[in-house]
Amino acid sequence: MPRPLGELEDAVMTRVWKWNRPVTVREVLEDLQKERSIAYTTVMTVLDNLHQKGWVRREAEGRAYRYEAVSTRAAYAAALMNEAWSQSDNAAAALVAFFGMMSEEQRQALTDAVRIVQLPETSDENRGSDENRGSAEKRDSDENPGSTEDRAGR
Repeated sequence: MPRPLGELEDAVMTRVWKWNRPVTVREVLEDLQKERSIAYTTVMTVLDNLHQKGWVRREAEGRAYRYEAVSTRAAYAAALMNEAWSQSDNAAAALVAFFGMMSEEQRQALTDAVRIVQLPETSDENRGSDENRGSAEKRDSDENPGSTEDRAGR
């Protein structure tokens, strides 16, 4: 995993991720200037560095570029968590400590994520008959009110 983003890199990537479309240096600059004094060339350099590091791709548009995120903020956060966890000499203790730091909302998000990951495969080989699938769906809905889509937030 690449090293964590610096403070200014994170400020720039936050906008790229939030807008979820190709952006120009000028757009990022104007939004950043609402919070701080910053030069066009600084934003241009940061976006070029992010491109060199593989965080954004760019496409020429006239004499400028449009930049677009290569992956999501969620993927970035997951990579940071995985990297930190892999540094521990006791993975279970690290997880227990991490869970202890979580808010109730974060614990609920974790519970929801575990449910999503544990959903059965949907390939034809694993589906079984329509009758069996209906029984499993009924059992799941009895144990866990709300549809799978509702629990996943979709």
